[in-house]
Amino acid sequence: MKTVKFYTLGCKVNQYDTQNLRESFEEAGYKEEAGGRPVDVCVVNTCTVTHRSDSDSLNIIRKAKRFNPKARIIVTGCLAEFDKHKIKDAGADLIVENSKKDNILKFLPFRKSDLNDIDEHNEIDEPVFFKRHKGISYFKDHTRAFLKIQDGCNNLCSYCKVPLVRGPSRSKPLEDIVQEAGRLVAGGYKEIVLCGICLGAYGKDLETKISLAQVIEALEKKEGLTFIRLSSIELNDITASLISLFCRSRKLCPHLHIPLQSGDDAILGKMNRRYTADHFLDEVLKIKKAVPGIAITTDVMVGFPTETEEQFKNTLRVIRKISPLKVHVFPYSRREGTRAFATWSVWIKADIVNRRIAQIRALAQESSRTYRMSFVNKTMDVLIERRWKQDPDFWLGRTPNYLEVLVKSQLHIEKKLVRLKLKNGPAPFFLTGNFC
Repeated sequence: MKTVKFYTLGCKVNQYDTQNLRESFEEAGYKEEAGGRPVDVCVVNTCTVTHRSDSDSLNIIRKAKRFNPKARIIVTGCLAEFDKHKIKDAGADLIVENSKKDNILKFLPFRKSDLNDIDEHNEIDEPVFFKRHKGISYFKDHTRAFLKIQDGCNNLCSYCKVPLVRGPSRSKPLEDIVQEAGRLVAGGYKEIVLCGICLGAYGKDLETKISLAQVIEALEKKEGLTFIRLSSIELNDITASLISLFCRSRKLCPHLHIPLQSGDDAILGKMNRRYTADHFLDEVLKIKKAVPGIAITTDVMVGFPTETEEQFKNTLRVIRKISPLKVHVFPYSRREGTRAFATWSVWIKADIVNRRIAQIRALAQESSRTYRMSFVNKTMDVLIERRWKQDPDFWLGRTPNYLEVLVKSQLHIEKKLVRLKLKNGPAPFFLTGNFC
């Protein structure tokens, strides 16, 4: 039996795409090798959201080639749309663009000598024997399953390369989503995370217009599905009907990840984010009032060209007022092909960027603790994910509102839904729980 190994970088959508490929290879008779033994095929699903992502992707390609010298190295994902010579130099045998991922298996029956040294995406035709529409049936090494319902983006933020490598927004038909969710539930998954590149754009491209809220309502009817979670959604895509669902749904997790990026109007305008800081703040506070206890998490970019100290302080002000559970903070990265790359060549010094990142992280840690402590002595359902690496006597799980909870148990409770009374935890960022 031929063997395959997968390497995945980047977002939840990329992780879903790898799982889709994994099941495709399984159907074609391949066995995935989890250990260190060399394999016949390596698939590297790359990311290009930042310079660091590019570097990490190229390093993984080199690693795959070094440890699997006789393997076919196949590179796909977002980096595969650009920098093909760098990918080839790193050791790739085949480059497949995002839109052509399902064609990968077409080339495997051929000997390498039958192909060009490097097969470019434009030469790849639609395969006649392999075209998967059914999606996935399990999600390897995950307690919760990611379900991609949307791909691509039309927003064109000035700093972002994603629309260039993922294309315009495209939605999966509702019937396919419901069927795929059914297979995941049948496989024992209690929580499904709906994900997409621009999740809130779901349905706008479909001939029969349908909203994200309607997808959630359809999935709520799925017996055996306990939780539905949204991965990330833009502020301008949060509708009244969606908020209404959060208020009345038995299954929709009270957690919204809403990217902020900056709390300064001038920087937001240069980013092409289509909202002001005050509008973002007002809307988030309305959501928190409408859905008591909801967890808000966010993304913040530091060091966008021309960002002043005063503008950075405006971002701190917004973070302080929305009091998020978590903040993913990252430095601006110049991306060739974007408007920001073409417009601004001014760099914020690295030491300034690093100091600002540290300030946001300190503020976020304080905000996170305040939110967590508000749930001490409350009883909540917790979905157990895995043993805690620091102490195998403890298990790590999450509440519907994304609190991480440690619970001690001698039983094997992975993937179990348990009811716990929450207590302050000994480890940073965690609560502990006692069985009720």
